[in-house]
Amino acid sequence: MSKNIKILVDTHTHTNCSDHAFGSLCENIHYGKQNGMQMVCMTNHAPAIPDSAHIWHFITMHELPDYIEGVRLLCGCEANILNKDGNIDMTEEHLRKMDVVIASIHRPCYESRELADHTETWLNVIENPYVNILGHSGNPLFPYDKDVVIRAAKEKNKCIEINNHSYSVREGSRENCRAIAEKCKELGCRIVVGSDAHTPFDVGSFGKAAEMLEEIDFPEELIMNTTPEKFLSYLRSVGRDV
Repeated sequence: MSKNIKILVDTHTHTNCSDHAFGSLCENIHYGKQNGMQMVCMTNHAPAIPDSAHIWHFITMHELPDYIEGVRLLCGCEANILNKDGNIDMTEEHLRKMDVVIASIHRPCYESRELADHTETWLNVIENPYVNILGHSGNPLFPYDKDVVIRAAKEKNKCIEINNHSYSVREGSRENCRAIAEKCKELGCRIVVGSDAHTPFDVGSFGKAAEMLEEIDFPEELIMNTTPEKFLSYLRSVGRDV
């Protein structure tokens, strides 16, 4: 992979619709543009997180413009995985209308179990046709069989997220993220690199994740969010109307 790789799409950002995030949508777009972003995905936490946006937030996102300050906006959510069956906290009716859906395990919504349970969880989530990205799965609290899950993700055309925020907020994620990326490289599974920004200043910040991908010479053709055109093409290939 080129040492000068550019990632022009931030696939994972949060606004102050959740109290634990600190920027408005317009602020996120503004600072994302300053950081070189040409596309930003607004993916606020779905309702199972205690301070998440109300469901009305997700059903009215279609009222937003496609571009703000010249930056393309995609509207989606970070859904919460609830159990081993892979159930998430958004209905099919709502998921169908999203531009992009990330599914993640968060401690307030999911009880940590054994590796086999976490593996089964991800395999069931992968079967959901409306989930596009497996979010921050490098969290060491929820270990899983990387070979099994990443093979399944490749087969079902899901993207594995390499989450830059994990490096600072999820202790022990560094080694897991690298191992996940190496397995994706080995198997040819697609990835995205997300900031998981909870402040406007972090939109478009991929430093630690990008550095790791460069260190392992990760193939650029497997990174789906290097350009807006590439990410849109991926989303259209899985049935998204974007």
